Parts: sequence; C-alpha cells; structure tokens
Amino acid sequence: MLNKVLIAISICGWLLTENALAKPKVLVFTKTTRYKHESIPDATKALIKLGKQNDFEVDTTTDAKMFNPKTLTQYKSIIFLSTTGDLLDSAQKACFIKYIHNGGGFVGIHSASASEKGWPWYGRLVGAVFTDHPEPQTGNVLVINRTDPSTRHLPRIWVRKDEWYNFDRVPTDVSVLICADERSYEGGKNGKYHPLAWKHSFEGGKVFYTALGHFSESYSDPLFLKHLLGGIKYTMAKK
Repeated sequence: MLNKVLIAISICGWLLTENALAKPKVLVFTKTTRYKHESIPDATKALIKLGKQNDFEVDTTTDAKMFNPKTLTQYKSIIFLSTTGDLLDSAQKACFIKYIHNGGGFVGIHSASASEKGWPWYGRLVGAVFTDHPEPQTGNVLVINRTDPSTRHLPRIWVRKDEWYNFDRVPTDVSVLICADERSYEGGKNGKYHPLAWKHSFEGGKVFYTALGHFSESYSDPLFLKHLLGGIKYTMAKK
C-alpha cells in the first residue's frame, strides 16, 4: 500500500513539474470581415519568431470557433492582429468576456480598434474606437512613458511612416505610452493630445493596444518588435 502511495505522489509530482515547465501560450487572431492588411502574414511570422526568442508559444487562427471555454483557457493572452469588422457571434462574445473576467490578457494591434465597432464592451476593452485615417505618411511619435518595457528603448521622438489612426475619443483610465504629434503630419483629428498606444487593467484582465503596425516593414523593425514584446509580456503577467 505504501509503495502505491509513493508511486502516486511521484506521478503527481512529475505532472506538477511538467505543468510548471510548460511554456505560456498566446493566441494570435487574424480574422477580417472588412479590409485585410497585406502585412498580416509578415506580422504573424514575426510574432511566432518573437515567441521562440522569448520562451512563449504562439498559436495563430482566423477561426472564431476558437473562442470557446475549453480552448481559451490554455492561453495567457489573445492578440487581435489587424482584425477588422464583426468577428464573433453572441456565444463567442460571452466566452471572450468570461476569459477577460478570469484574468486573461488582450493585445490589440493596429486595426484591432476597427473591429466590432458596434460592440460597446469591446470598445471599452480596447480603450478607443478607430474612426478614420489620412494617407500613410511619415510623422513623429512622442514617447510619453519613458520607463515602460514597451517604450523605454524608444527615442523620445520616434520618426516613422505609418497609418495614423484617429479615434472616437481620447482613452481614459489607461496608462498612455506614446502619442502622435499631429504637427508632424497631415490629417490628425484628435488634437494636441493624441494617444497611439496605452495599457490598462480591465474587468480582471490586462490590456495593451498600439495603433502602429500598418506596414510589413514594421514587423522587421527591432524598435517596433520590442514595443510589441513589452505589451505582450504585460498582458501575460500574473494578475
């Protein structure tokens, strides 16, 4: 009898060790029902590589059926990568809400803010809703938070070419990381204070959003990739 108990304890210990050693996982969701960014394939490859270099696993999908309780529980964070349009049905939305309430992380990249525009909860999760943008052009990003892991490596004024998003509102109750300098390009509509990336705690989960990332070139830019990595790690951290 004692031998059986010792074997059981040994097996249990092995399972716990295996669980502890398992790499954390994120899910990259790239479904689009409206505009589809040409950068998505390059961005997906870059995120997979980022995971390999930083000890987390990356799964990718365009299938909204992944938004079910059994599947989502295996992920530390869900990344909406340049998604557009309406993505989830009512049951999938309920599952996603529960995932966040249970401490799941969320990363929104670029047109994630142009997704589910008729779903108020999602708009609050992201922090703001995309309205429009001028033609892509070179402009200045102002780094507001100089100590955050997603921004501390960036120059104080970050000159880059991107698609400069305008939003329905300035996000509130968030930690703003970078802003657009509307004086440096044409077509900005949010004024002197125009946040482009931020993070916040939301209903039990952690959220990071960046409006940057329109072009494929962004996903081979070490500065931008480190910006994303800092955000991803924030959302994966223990709550």
